Amino acid sequence: MKYLQKLGKALMLPVACLPICGILMGIGYLLCPATMQGGEVTGILQQIGFFLVKAGGALIDNMAILFVIGVGVGLAEDNDGTAGLASLAAWLMITNLLSTGVVTTIVPSLAENADATLAFDKIANPFIGILSGIIGAVCYNKFKGTKLPDWLSFFSGKRCVAIVAGVVSIVVAAILLFVWPILFGALISVGEAIVGLGAVGAGIYAFLNRLLIPTGLHHALNNVFWFDTIGLGDLSHFWAGETSADVTWSLGMYMSGFFPCMMFGVPGAAVAMIQTAKSNKKKVAIGLVASAAVCSFVCGVTEPFEFGFMFLAPGLYVIYALLYGIFTVITTLVGFRAGFSFSAGATDLLFSASLPAAQNTWMILPLGAAAFLVFYVVFRFAIVKFDLKTPGREDDDLEAEKSVVLANNDYTAVAKTVLEGLGGKGNVTSLDNCITRLRLEIKDYTLVDEKKIKSAGISGVIRPSKTSVQVIVGTKVQFVADEMKKLLK
Repeated sequence: MKYLQKLGKALMLPVACLPICGILMGIGYLLCPATMQGGEVTGILQQIGFFLVKAGGALIDNMAILFVIGVGVGLAEDNDGTAGLASLAAWLMITNLLSTGVVTTIVPSLAENADATLAFDKIANPFIGILSGIIGAVCYNKFKGTKLPDWLSFFSGKRCVAIVAGVVSIVVAAILLFVWPILFGALISVGEAIVGLGAVGAGIYAFLNRLLIPTGLHHALNNVFWFDTIGLGDLSHFWAGETSADVTWSLGMYMSGFFPCMMFGVPGAAVAMIQTAKSNKKKVAIGLVASAAVCSFVCGVTEPFEFGFMFLAPGLYVIYALLYGIFTVITTLVGFRAGFSFSAGATDLLFSASLPAAQNTWMILPLGAAAFLVFYVVFRFAIVKFDLKTPGREDDDLEAEKSVVLANNDYTAVAKTVLEGLGGKGNVTSLDNCITRLRLEIKDYTLVDEKKIKSAGISGVIRPSKTSVQVIVGTKVQFVADEMKKLLK
């Protein structure tokens, strides 16, 4: 859990890039429907809209690469860019080795398996991006200080990190070569199994669709329900102008439930996050989740919202996915039918409302109101009850810690005093820092002298475990950390 929360914080940097992209795309789709629905782009407004859609899509479509760099740098002990480079090397290695053309050459029999080729067609996904970031960061933390023989000294230290990450990526790719199609195929089988469950099956699909977002494996289920993988094709038949009379299921049932959740449920959850954010962090929370909520409402792009909390509060994300399942069952039973060609936002609802399969689209109002209320109440209750660290509720930069005043402005002297109080450099195994604290791993906790540490003007010393020490320095922590790193070398 602790590592997931650290991963969640590392994802904040790339996630912060996404809300503006979603807003640009939403405005673009409104100005230029042809971007979504097809047709010619004519007139200045449509050209501007097309331009905005492509601008927003530049990052949304390459979100996995943002995660590669963000996770790599964020999880590195000193946030060094070398870890980002190593992560990118891992990403390029894995995605190229597992591209459809390469795997079907290595294992020709895969070319005859439609599910397997589909799996490798979707290999460049957020899960592989996050995995690559972890590989780069772990390799950096482990090998950044490696010393090689003189004849290989050029590759010592940080220069060897990307090389090691590349080697590790080859091993990971070899494992995924066999594991990835099995996982993908298993999910397709699950999809086939729940088709006959009616409204409940649609709810199970929606739940799994959201739950699998961070892994990219939701594409397996989408291809079962939205396209003609096993004879369904809810999306393709809906936009072909057909009705339920032309197919064997209630057309649109595997898309409709997403509309109240994405258009109204996500904004409701966002309001809960903003209201439960700490007073000194509300502006930060608003900047992240409010823009993500607008993005979700307009064009159904939910990733900026979801990746903002799924690793900080994974239990809450499971509840979030469950709410999608519940509302999909409800919308299926009450007869609301709408479809999307991009995602379940207001733009697609507007355009799908005129299609023959659309039914009772006016019900988005009561369903949306219910979704807003339920998502809001559930999120607010869970966040407060379990003290979840959603955006704006992190512990690192408490106001009291920000106001710490050091004994003097000689950061070298402060660092020396703190290091002495920690038992000397021989007792320190690693050093990192957040906004206000030094975070250290030590060998012998009995050597730590808190009185000595506090004599440097330190307001507090926290010991999460026998091998961990956190020293509250205040907003000038970076200067003290830099000096301490010099002393530790």
